[in-house]
Amino acid sequence: MVASLAGGWLLLLIHLNHTRLQMAVSFVAGLMLGIALLHFLPDANEKLQSLDKTVWWMLGGFLAMFFVQRFFHFHHHDLPEGDPEDCCGHEHEHDHAHLHAEHAHTLADKSAKQLSWVGTALGLTLHSLLDGLALAAAVAAGAQGNEAIAGLGVALVVVLHKPFDAMAVSTLMAAGGSSKLSRHVLNGLFALATPFGALLCYVGASAFAGGNSLVLGYALAFCAGSFLCIASSDLLPELQFHSHDRFKLSFMLLAGLAVAILIKQMEVAQ
Repeated sequence: MVASLAGGWLLLLIHLNHTRLQMAVSFVAGLMLGIALLHFLPDANEKLQSLDKTVWWMLGGFLAMFFVQRFFHFHHHDLPEGDPEDCCGHEHEHDHAHLHAEHAHTLADKSAKQLSWVGTALGLTLHSLLDGLALAAAVAAGAQGNEAIAGLGVALVVVLHKPFDAMAVSTLMAAGGSSKLSRHVLNGLFALATPFGALLCYVGASAFAGGNSLVLGYALAFCAGSFLCIASSDLLPELQFHSHDRFKLSFMLLAGLAVAILIKQMEVAQ
């Protein structure tokens, strides 16, 4: 819980100007790409035992998130009706229209980020619940004399990646204009996900999860698709739009991807 809360608090301690927020968003884009392709997708394929099923459900998740973003937020790229360029073209009217279009684009961008953090939070919460189940199962196995160190290894991986998960959700909430209070509340609830998953293990949910691996596999593949959609259609275009900071943003993208790769290597090793 502390590790997860720390990730959300870190963003609250930093004064987010425009450049820092874009750098954080770029980091999250790389992190989400890594989570989708290196964590969700292999886990889903392992549970489904079928690459075709995994890819179909991933495609479903991608399209579902795409259409939610397409139809449930207003995105305005065109010039407003009665644009001065179509009539007399007074300079002050043109400036007003330009500001109006920029304001519409900003509102649309915030709306898209709000949808993105909701999808991200749901996907990472599911993953956190599974982390809790895996952690409790590993500790229980150690208590029965099987690889007593396994619980510590799983715990180490969970503790190291929880701050980044929480930071991803908090970053998208900040980009979407959410208040600090709402970010505090969601961060606290998200921090409970893994302990709650561990608790569920002790009331029999691990047997349920083991017997329903197809359902979990479908859910993970669906989340992988939604993460890919969020990263590719909402976050990565920021790198193209903010070309003046292309090197900083590209570095942060690679840094986020590197974190996902490092966590994956730790999972494989332990």
